[in-house]
Amino acid sequence: MGDVSSGCTIREVLPNPGVVCIKIETAATVDDGDTIAVTLADYGMKTLEGVIGFIHTTTDSVIVQEQPTTSVTSGVATITVGGSTDDKKRVYYLFGDSV
Repeated sequence: MGDVSSGCTIREVLPNPGVVCIKIETAATVDDGDTIAVTLADYGMKTLEGVIGFIHTTTDSVIVQEQPTTSVTSGVATITVGGSTDDKKRVYYLFGDSV
């Protein structure tokens, strides 16, 4: 279990006034229990309101929902990869209020 933040691609998906959605895509080497740290203000997010997580069951093809554990401290969201499968790509969508 380790911090895999540096191996993630993060991009803004929904830049609407008042609402922000960002997509986090991990490398295919992520294990359950790994963490991803995201500074919300870097993406224009003031408060985190929801997280939806997915795991690739077949590389770059089939994905199914897999919820992480998430916490926010001092504006940094920490996502802890859920499930019980190692070495799979994950995708997370974070939704929240804009700054």
